[in-house]
Amino acid sequence: MYDKTLAFWRANQDPFLEGLKEFLRIPSISTLPGNEVEMKRGAKFVADELKALGMDVSIVEGNANEHPLVYAEWLGATGKPTLIVYGHYDVQPPEPLEKWISPPFEPEVRKGVLYARGASDDKGQVYILVKVLEGYFKTTGKLPINIKVLIEGEEESSGEHVERFVRQNPKKLAADAVLVLDTGMYAPGRPTITTGLRGLICAEISCQGAKADLHSGNYGGVAPNAAIELAKIIAYVTTDSGNVRIPGFYDDIIKPTKLELKAWRRLPFNAEDFRRDVIGSPTLAGDKRFSVHQRIYARPTFEVNGISGGFSDEGFKTVIPAVANAKVSMRLAAGMNPDKVAASFERFIQSVTPDSVTCTVQILSKAPAVIADTGSPFVKAAAKAQSEVFKAETLYVRRGSSIPVAGTLQSVLSAPVILTGFTLPDCNMHAPNENLHLSNFYSGIEAIGLYLALLTE
Repeated sequence: MYDKTLAFWRANQDPFLEGLKEFLRIPSISTLPGNEVEMKRGAKFVADELKALGMDVSIVEGNANEHPLVYAEWLGATGKPTLIVYGHYDVQPPEPLEKWISPPFEPEVRKGVLYARGASDDKGQVYILVKVLEGYFKTTGKLPINIKVLIEGEEESSGEHVERFVRQNPKKLAADAVLVLDTGMYAPGRPTITTGLRGLICAEISCQGAKADLHSGNYGGVAPNAAIELAKIIAYVTTDSGNVRIPGFYDDIIKPTKLELKAWRRLPFNAEDFRRDVIGSPTLAGDKRFSVHQRIYARPTFEVNGISGGFSDEGFKTVIPAVANAKVSMRLAAGMNPDKVAASFERFIQSVTPDSVTCTVQILSKAPAVIADTGSPFVKAAAKAQSEVFKAETLYVRRGSSIPVAGTLQSVLSAPVILTGFTLPDCNMHAPNENLHLSNFYSGIEAIGLYLALLTE
């Protein structure tokens, strides 16, 4: 039966590509105000595709200013495992538009690579799942295992809707394992299972000095400058080597295992090439006692994402800023408690704020790190399926990025999480000319299809 389904997937690559292009033409930018119509179009596209296969499908609306999510299920495989599969249909804004070779929402194939916003993150990977299910339904009339599908529209923005939905529906979403199709391959031709993701805290610090912006000539030397004081505060959060001064920041970290460290040392990686070709800076930052992989995969960070205050438009205005703001984030290593770290961060900022200004801290979002159980049969089956399709040993790596709902699914459902995907490091995720190699798109369909078959054993 699998051979028949495999033949279907291979015979329908052209229509699969056209369907994906249709999906990519929808500008489902979740962070764009007033984009509700396009977001609903994105949700409806996914729902219609799954309904056409005979699945039980619901479009779940959220609260005001939230975007709909799609939930679907097929539970006709009596006695077989149940897998819930997660992805998202929303995309990042495409700016700067002038950097795109072809328009971001007009998909174009060049030399076997599909270019469009969302091609890799995450519409291409969502569509891989849809075509896997289509292949089984059209050739056998059923799926090898029970499947629940959760596709949301806020991964690139707040994520509040899906977080609430998961926490409120543990019985509905109950599954033996969770498959997150939102990561990628470590290198071309090297299938990859992601064994861990860092957690995330996003916050905003607001610093208030004088009651209003003041003339720097009339009041310079006596009026506190909110921008200077905020700069001092955020600069003090980290040492010159990049270590974070927040009390207790490193206390609860779960160190990588010896097997993980050994696996990372075997990865095809050159630190100098990475510095020159990927980062492009004179040197790499961070604590040099740890390898590049350790710093990205298993160590926490503090980053300043943006600063505002005073006058920054073209021209010049000699003012003393009364207010300055900084958006900051912290990537959390395995074991770190987001609530504990956030509380310690707020106390730390207050403790280093000088008397001349007042500071407030707003925590915008929190998510824990995720660690996969590599001994789980669900993880082993995924690695086996990808090795067979790509004809290469599956790599196990962590990622420095975060997928907040992955941790929520893991904790609420008490189920192993499999993090995988088929993008490449040069896919330009979140950047102009985002892309997906079509060979990976087609092989990804076969790999996930084989994975479902292996789960019946």
